Amino acid sequence: MSTFHFALRDLPPEAESLRTEVREFLAEQFSGANPVKRARSWGGFDREFSRRVGERGWIGMTYPKQYGGHERTFLERYVVLEEMLAAGAPVSAHWVADRQSGPTLLRFGTEAQKQKIVPGIVRGELAFAIGMSEPDSGSDLASVRTRATKVDGGYLINGTKVWTSNAHLSDYLIALFRTHVVPDKKHEGLTQFLVDLKTTKGITIRPIIDLAGHHHFNEVNFTDAFVPDQARVGSDGDGWKQVTTELGFERSGPERYLSSIALIRELVREVPIVSHVRDLVSLIVMTTHPAFEHAPEITKRFVRYGSSPRGAQAMVLGAKVLALSEGRYNVSAEDIRAMAAPALRHRIILNFEGEAEGVDSDTIVLRAVESAERLAVREKEVFLR
Repeated sequence: MSTFHFALRDLPPEAESLRTEVREFLAEQFSGANPVKRARSWGGFDREFSRRVGERGWIGMTYPKQYGGHERTFLERYVVLEEMLAAGAPVSAHWVADRQSGPTLLRFGTEAQKQKIVPGIVRGELAFAIGMSEPDSGSDLASVRTRATKVDGGYLINGTKVWTSNAHLSDYLIALFRTHVVPDKKHEGLTQFLVDLKTTKGITIRPIIDLAGHHHFNEVNFTDAFVPDQARVGSDGDGWKQVTTELGFERSGPERYLSSIALIRELVREVPIVSHVRDLVSLIVMTTHPAFEHAPEITKRFVRYGSSPRGAQAMVLGAKVLALSEGRYNVSAEDIRAMAAPALRHRIILNFEGEAEGVDSDTIVLRAVESAERLAVREKEVFLR
């Protein structure tokens, strides 16, 4: 059976010199960012930062010059993306537009669309959202039901898109709608549209709050929303071919493996009390402690809060469960020590590049207690509400 083989190669000199330039820019513009901001990385939405990146010529790097692009190589673009993600830079305001919306318009859009939209993308001034997923569709993109009905001068849109990241902050949405129903051929009758989220009437954007209490997902409802003929991207009915091409743009960059690298680095920094403690303490507690036999709601809350990036927090929360199982609502150092003990017995404090060397049980408990004080131990309502 034949397989792909890609030999490792050095980047060309112009790409490596660009890497130095990008690092200097990030050191100047982003060096004071706190770990939480860095961990957001490609989810961090900062229009001013995107404009500064655009001023340096690092958006639309491979685009044609006639639309404001820079006609640089894909390897140079790769270096910029790699450095931005490694630094945890807030690239979300231009990320989708640069990565897929711009290339989609360049491939399938009209000349008027290219002239109007692409230069704004390159300058870092336009933010885009993705209008693909719909309720009850799962990963079956071809099952979209949002209808675009042809009327004089354009289309009336009715339906719902979901999980639409940053729709509430974006300027445009490239969306996949159904313009025709072709029985037993759901991949046909689909068309893409360029939707102006700021001026189109009949659009309602509702927030979807994630488990951490954050708002970046949205539900976008269309009720007789009129989009003009000029907003259609490509030919009527070519949507499936176009959207799969767009997904190729989306899924082929370094963000596939670097999107959370800044968060992982912060996790490693906490390694004496974090690396493996969180997961294994959670596992030990959930499988051995009697409190979990009788308190399913507490179990759910512990799983939710125990997935925090801080292993100390996991121990504190486990200690809360221990206290609750005994009818107490205050957590003591002894409770935390009881939680730390099984972790130590299972040798889960590892020597990661020497950072955990010399860490003993007393140090771990002390740090966990300090963490408990910083986290201002919550009352029972945290678990039971």
